[in-house]
Amino acid sequence: MKKTLLTYFCLLLGATLQGIAMSVFLFPHSIPSGGGAGLAILINHFFHLSLGFSLWLANAVFLLFALPYFGFTWTFRTIISVAITAMTVGYITSHYPHPHINIFICIVAGSVIFGFGVGLLIRAGASSGGMVIPSLMIANYKQWTPGKVMMGINLIIFLLTAVVIDINIVLYAIICQFFSTNIIDSIYDLKLHKIRILTANWRKR
Repeated sequence: MKKTLLTYFCLLLGATLQGIAMSVFLFPHSIPSGGGAGLAILINHFFHLSLGFSLWLANAVFLLFALPYFGFTWTFRTIISVAITAMTVGYITSHYPHPHINIFICIVAGSVIFGFGVGLLIRAGASSGGMVIPSLMIANYKQWTPGKVMMGINLIIFLLTAVVIDINIVLYAIICQFFSTNIIDSIYDLKLHKIRILTANWRKR
């Protein structure tokens, strides 16, 4: 019971941090933290839907395929993760004005907070949704590394977002990926001797 509570606390904290990073620091500058966020920005741009709802739509299709492939526990936790992140983004973007902050400060702050959030999600046996799901599927089918597949998919979405909104977004997104992925890797490799429940748990079940 204690381990379960700890797992879902980390799930709640990680998803909330991810939502704060997106809504406060990255989305105001149309910077995608990943491929799913990039799709959400494009949906918001073309259809003028809220960013929170757009994030839900960007993840919905992939979550349908995740259940038979990754199993109930991983998919359920990822659905919770996406729901909390989307609600956080929706609430902050609709209730609080975005102060003008230097874009490079936003990139660094957003990337670090986002990295901590996603790292906690992975340790809690979930994911941030988005392109993680198809990337793991393709990587397993083709015997490629998940990181390279994810970077390839994300790069395509970054380029599309840049063409539609701002060409500089590609550079900003790559910088964001660099900082956040290093934070994620640090948390992924962190040795937690007393809390063994928080081990990376994304593989197919």
